[in-house]
Amino acid sequence: MGDEERQDETPEPETPEAPEQPEAEAEQPEAEAEQPEPEAERPEAEADRPEAEEPAPSEDAATAEEPPAAEQEAEAEQPQGDQPPGAELEPIAIEEERELSTEERARREAEAEERARREAEATAEAGEEPAPSKAPKVRLEGEARFRATGKRKSSVARVILLPGSGRFEVNRRELDEYFPRPFHQTMARQALVTTGYEENVDVRVRVHGGGVSGQAGAVRHGVARALVEIDPELRGELKRRGLLTRDARRKERRKAGLKKARKRPQFSKR
Repeated sequence: MGDEERQDETPEPETPEAPEQPEAEAEQPEAEAEQPEPEAERPEAEADRPEAEEPAPSEDAATAEEPPAAEQEAEAEQPQGDQPPGAELEPIAIEEERELSTEERARREAEAEERARREAEATAEAGEEPAPSKAPKVRLEGEARFRATGKRKSSVARVILLPGSGRFEVNRRELDEYFPRPFHQTMARQALVTTGYEENVDVRVRVHGGGVSGQAGAVRHGVARALVEIDPELRGELKRRGLLTRDARRKERRKAGLKKARKRPQFSKR
């Protein structure tokens, strides 16, 4: 009997009860809903607080913020893009003065002479010719003959000066007929006009070889050398103008494999 009573007295193992989670979760939103929103209270609290008064700007700060009137005008005049004034203007290219060659000098003298002639025709003064630069010091008389040879490129001119009234023959033809261009006519007469013998001598020339420009240069060279035979004192003036210097410039010869002196055929990679 004692053992049966002890067995009945042993407590039965209690099963642990699972926590009621759904109910806690259901209660949590209600608690959150009951709590007041802090964000809604903040504006009211801030509204209740008196606004802090901002310090008034001092006079020194006001003057520092406002730029002077001169700077405002400069900024107004300055173009957009932070460019200095005058940046849109093109720079003026100043070319250095270079010494003119004999041909360029003759060309300019020819242009000036042609311009003067046209102006004279326009003002009905074509009959008056410009006086020579200086009077000739030596006067040719009798049957004096002065010979010289002039060269330019592949042209050779044999010149004869004799007393006369300024007639100019080239290969038994008049100068303006043999050299139709005024530039070549002025080039052939340049030495005579410079020394003042244009109307005091007759010129006879035999020229061959080369082209028209080369022959005109050869005639000028020969006439200048013949004038030095007449008056040796003219040598300084003619030498200074480059009329006694033999112009040795020539066309460069063609090389093998090239089209011209330096022009190469087009390169083809394939």
